[in-house]
Amino acid sequence: MRKPIIAGNWKMNGSRSDIKTLLDGIKAGMGDVNAAEVAVCAPYIYIPDVAEQLNGTAIGFGGQNLSTEAKGAFTGEISASMLLDFSCKYVIVGHSERRTLYGEDDTLVAKKYAVAHAAGLVPILCIGETLEEREGGVTEEVCARQLKAVIDEVGIGKVGDGVIAYEPVWAIGTGKTATPQQAQDVHAFIRGMLAEHDQGVADKVRIQYGGSMNAGNAKELLAMADIDGGLIGGASLKAEDFLAICTAAG
Repeated sequence: MRKPIIAGNWKMNGSRSDIKTLLDGIKAGMGDVNAAEVAVCAPYIYIPDVAEQLNGTAIGFGGQNLSTEAKGAFTGEISASMLLDFSCKYVIVGHSERRTLYGEDDTLVAKKYAVAHAAGLVPILCIGETLEEREGGVTEEVCARQLKAVIDEVGIGKVGDGVIAYEPVWAIGTGKTATPQQAQDVHAFIRGMLAEHDQGVADKVRIQYGGSMNAGNAKELLAMADIDGGLIGGASLKAEDFLAICTAAG
């Protein structure tokens, strides 16, 4: 049975004071979280604070992006080894905002996945379609293309070591959410595509939903057979809301 994973993506939000308050609140409520693995992905500059605050807890943490390079003249970039230096477990790769705002294509995302995996980080691979693509009826085609790039780069076995986050781009930060059945249909498609390569990998890979999951809709979404958690944006910035989603996982 797959253990649900709820990961907070704080994006470019927070201050040292805000993060301390947020993590104090999350830690205080973790006793009510029974089934889910819980993690937070912080802005790089705050990872040392997060590491210190979460030391000795069951809450994992990670980065929101990484470079394909190990070191060198790449101003502003962060390497896998730097994340590991502060005990990060996870790193998000291919988030839709990285793809749309910063031009990261499928090939680059696949390379980032490979670098993260090789370093021993758990990549959270984001895939998903825009509103135009959904309305054009190519949701499955888009997700298949994005996932295939990673399979081709690292092999199906290494895809099995990561987490996949399906994030319909049209439902991120808009307040819109795919219906539970719409989300389940895409999750089932993704798992089916993995099964064509390796049934064992398909059975074990956790596929999160990443489209505006919140305290109000989490229980219904997480009840779907192929939805194994959530990659949470805005709701992860409020301890009460984030914990409500974590407890909704069972």
